[in-house]
Amino acid sequence: MKFIDEATIEVFAGKGGNGSGSFRREKFIPKGGPDGGDGGKGGSIFAEADRNLNTLIDYRYSKQYRAKNGENGRGADCYGAAADDIILKMPVGTTVINADTGLVVADLTEHGQRVLLAKGGDGGLGNIHFKSSTNRAPRQFTKGKDGELCRLQLELKVLADVGLLGMPNAGKSTLIAAVSNARPKIADYPFTTLHPNLGVVRIGHAQSFVIADVPGLIEGAAEGAGLGHQFLKHLSRTRVLLHLVDLAPFDEAVDPVREAVAIVEELRKYDPALHAKPRWLVLNKIDMIADDERKAKIDDFVTRYKKATGWTGAVHAISSLTGENTQNLMRAVYEQLVHQMNIEHPPEVDVRFREGTANNGVPVHLQDPNAED
Repeated sequence: MKFIDEATIEVFAGKGGNGSGSFRREKFIPKGGPDGGDGGKGGSIFAEADRNLNTLIDYRYSKQYRAKNGENGRGADCYGAAADDIILKMPVGTTVINADTGLVVADLTEHGQRVLLAKGGDGGLGNIHFKSSTNRAPRQFTKGKDGELCRLQLELKVLADVGLLGMPNAGKSTLIAAVSNARPKIADYPFTTLHPNLGVVRIGHAQSFVIADVPGLIEGAAEGAGLGHQFLKHLSRTRVLLHLVDLAPFDEAVDPVREAVAIVEELRKYDPALHAKPRWLVLNKIDMIADDERKAKIDDFVTRYKKATGWTGAVHAISSLTGENTQNLMRAVYEQLVHQMNIEHPPEVDVRFREGTANNGVPVHLQDPNAED
């Protein structure tokens, strides 16, 4: 299925039915009172998050959604039927924005979450509501109200705990295939990844997290160069970024430090909040460097990179192809996620075990270090 992460739709809620201005007319009852019923409510339109969907392709080709109008009221105290609501299923992680005002209408982050997009019009009142001791034959009734209508921009941002970024052919797809259940396309040419890939990394029986691979970035991505800028928004929900660097490029004229600095600059230009996320440096393809040269090359890269960016953080040297150090990296990432979760949700006193939940919904059992054995 084609991956679509943006779409624009129009939603039209139903109009409420009109009230009735009827009077009771039966044999031998020449002066029956008012018996006009109310109109039915127009159908509303809701958005509902569904974890079984992973693309907005349905909304790329179907642009308008109209709910039915409520039925008009009738005589003999008959109330009009309310119209059925329309529920639009959307992937978890979809943000709904009012295209005219730019305001966020909904942020669907949990399975089953339902949000009202357009409210159906209320039905009108029948003349039965206007009778009184001084007005025994009311002819007043009200019309149904119009339903809401609006134009909406849908943006899908994948839910992942960890995001991979780097230049094309840095080994991101190879890494996610090696450590998770994802099976992305892998080839020896740039831009083999054309859409985000998600994988679940399992550390233990009940310990896991979700990792996301997005198309590679190139210099100038923030201005529209390449493909990666279209998918940078998918990294906005992650907790940790892994910046993969090809430490042994085929072209000896390519400077890995310059490419790594360029990626950092693109993040800063695109979104300062994304640039400020915890970011680890992952030096990939060490299997292509002789054992006696590895340490010197890694130290040289880190020294020059820190001098150029002023960055301080974790550094991991791995080989996505052979799997060297990848499991150690994943365990360190998991520990970082647990640490962040403890900061956001401190464990309660006198509680031996606390359950946390990662973005992917997998429960994580954390032992209170103050608990007695």
